[in-house]
Amino acid sequence: QVQLVESGGGLVQAGGSLRLSCAASGSILSIGAMGWYRQAPGKQRELVAAITSGGSTNYAGSVKGRFTISRDNAKNTMYLQMNSLKPEDAAVYYCNAGVIRLGELSNRNYWGQGTQVTVSS
Repeated sequence: QVQLVESGGGLVQAGGSLRLSCAASGSILSIGAMGWYRQAPGKQRELVAAITSGGSTNYAGSVKGRFTISRDNAKNTMYLQMNSLKPEDAAVYYCNAGVIRLGELSNRNYWGQGTQVTVSS
């Protein structure tokens, strides 16, 4: 089995910063692309940022210049540094990863359980 566990969410004032982490564990052979998604109440889940195994990144326009995605392949961990947070950034943040498990050849998509980010104005 493979598990993705997010951490680092919480309550922050507008203009503040948070750093989210997503740690992957289990029978992992390799991890491909990873990404952070978020879902606010009453809204669809949206992609915030993504990063390939080689480190190429892309961001939603609403967070570009404020958020930075990174990963440590040796630790199977992905990060999201969120600066200059706005009330509209409040949501549950989920990590996502494409994982090839030990003994398998195909890529499987996994989600974490989510971590709440609340931004007060």
